[in-house]
Amino acid sequence: MKSDSLPLKEMSIEELFNGEKAIYEVPIYQRNFAWEKDEISALIQDVYDAYAAGKATYYIGTLVSFHKGDHVYEIIDGQQRLTTINLVLSAFRLSFKNKLTYRARKKSDDTINSISEWVRKKSNDTINSIPDFAIDEKDEGIISGFHYVKDAIDAIIPNDEQDGYIEFFRNNVHLIHYNVPKDIDLNHYFEIMNSRGEQLEKHEIIKARLIAALNNNDDEARFNHIWECCSEMDVYIQQKYGNDEIFKQNFNFDSLPKGGKNMNTKSINDLINNTGLNPEQNEETNPEQDERGKEPFLPIIDFSNFLLIVLKLTQSLEGMEKSKNGFIPDDKERIHVILDDKELIHEFDKVEIDAHFVKKFGYHLLFSKYLLDNYIVHRSSEYDTYGTNPWKLQCWQNDGTRKNLANDDDTQRKLVHLLSMFEVSYGARQRKNYLFYCLLHLFSNGRDDKKYLDFLSNLADTYFKNVYLNPDSPNEINTPKSDSFDDIILVDNKLNVNPYARSSADFVNIYGDGTEKSKRIPLFVFNYLDYKLWEKYADDLRSGDTKEGDDKRTAFFDALGCSDFGLDIFNTFYFSRTRRSLEHFYPQANIGGNEGMPDSNQINCFGNYAMIGSEVNSSGSNWSPNTKLVHYLDASKKVNQVSVASPKFMIMMQMCIDNQDVRKPGDEWIFEDIQAHQENMLNILLG
Repeated sequence: MKSDSLPLKEMSIEELFNGEKAIYEVPIYQRNFAWEKDEISALIQDVYDAYAAGKATYYIGTLVSFHKGDHVYEIIDGQQRLTTINLVLSAFRLSFKNKLTYRARKKSDDTINSISEWVRKKSNDTINSIPDFAIDEKDEGIISGFHYVKDAIDAIIPNDEQDGYIEFFRNNVHLIHYNVPKDIDLNHYFEIMNSRGEQLEKHEIIKARLIAALNNNDDEARFNHIWECCSEMDVYIQQKYGNDEIFKQNFNFDSLPKGGKNMNTKSINDLINNTGLNPEQNEETNPEQDERGKEPFLPIIDFSNFLLIVLKLTQSLEGMEKSKNGFIPDDKERIHVILDDKELIHEFDKVEIDAHFVKKFGYHLLFSKYLLDNYIVHRSSEYDTYGTNPWKLQCWQNDGTRKNLANDDDTQRKLVHLLSMFEVSYGARQRKNYLFYCLLHLFSNGRDDKKYLDFLSNLADTYFKNVYLNPDSPNEINTPKSDSFDDIILVDNKLNVNPYARSSADFVNIYGDGTEKSKRIPLFVFNYLDYKLWEKYADDLRSGDTKEGDDKRTAFFDALGCSDFGLDIFNTFYFSRTRRSLEHFYPQANIGGNEGMPDSNQINCFGNYAMIGSEVNSSGSNWSPNTKLVHYLDASKKVNQVSVASPKFMIMMQMCIDNQDVRKPGDEWIFEDIQAHQENMLNILLG
């Protein structure tokens, strides 16, 4: 059969929703929309990665339908993806002519239509930033999906890249539309579709490949036991593998227990054909294990991406061993591992896989999971609330309890803030270089909490001064190039965290001072500043019972450039994942006002930017500074205080309050204030 006779058509998202007339009907036999945050975030992240890489076309799978006539296409396969695409377009307030409907499912239809109605009213300035879903019966799955889409867009796509992203999404993201022939037996088609079961995961292929390189059943059982225990990313490894004692010894792969007698060591053919042992037969369980302290945590990385970090760690540690024997690597010997699970199989293809490598990798996988669970922050809650820090850094104890990593509170707080600062700055899976550096440090230099804190402090300083203030690092939108971090920090396979001395001129050279229109300022710079502001508070004031008006406290706020606004913001501060939007404190809408007011160049400098929650930014981006004070500092707490709890932003608002008594209305925030604020913040950043 010739290819042009196949009922296949490659379509862009634009063609799918705005091309030839079509009504996409989800039949009653299909399950409800069920994609969760992970699936939705992964789709948006994958498209962003393709957009950032400049790919001409990015494929996101297939859509299978049956043409019923009158332009109605019954969706046989792909409705979860199709609904998510609909929600993404809607979140960007884009109208489209082709409808998505749900046959005999009124509440789903009403919910998707309420979103479409909200999109149509986008010209109304009084409308909320999300639909109100004021309908009698709601499809909670679709509503949750819409919120997940909004959250993912705000978390993954910088504000100044969103226009480019949605243009790429509409025209460069393609899928294959397979319209099944009219004479096909649909029951037979469903049977074929479901015969394989779940799609083979990339990490399953890697596991089978690694096990195949081992020489005996005992090694296969050991490796499989490690893999199965480590793959559960939301529980401590001690809960799955055994007590804490093994991780306190200098163990090696051959000394590890083999696990259960009937371990699952499927070949790739077994996996593809869905044969082999029943996984339920492979667990050797301890009835006393996993029952105490069973509450799972929210992991910061998925298993596939964790495997890539362990691969890079294995290669780096091997390089360090070679260096001890006088080996000096050239550029070809440098460790280049792309930390993106889309490249998982490709990255393992570059490695010579033999029994020696698999044993080393298995050992590193097990110990890295122990370090990840006990020495890296994780979250206890999905949602951010004011005053309750969801970030935890706790070690699992043999009695099922957990205790803080550090023995003293000051060290513990700084460790939590530094690690969570890195995590909120680099939530994207392929940018977690910091996690690799932390694990390499813990492997190489031991686990002393004081030394760990020194390392993290130096790592943060090195990120800022050696990478972000390095004129050779930024790309055209001031984001460091992909190799910039390793070029500076991973020297001859060893960690180099020695921050340079930098001046405000180095900062201005890259990010500007309002003299001319500056390019983007990365979120890490704002997160790093908020940490330095909190650290200054912790070092200067936290140790003593400093009251308002005391010399020490007055000097602290003088250094910030404002009057005393209390210490609650510092006592309750943590790094929220929702504070990822950058807002012009003096808005772009007010450019060209009175004398002294910032112009189009001046509003884009560091001193006029505030980091804020996206839901607040979307509603108040055009408010004047004085209007923002009324809303953001509202005592009734109508505004989510987590969204505005950036110390830098609080300083800006307090400066505005300070000026109310000495200036005429409307002049509370002028370019003079922006300059003074930027200078004070650079003093904090640069020391």
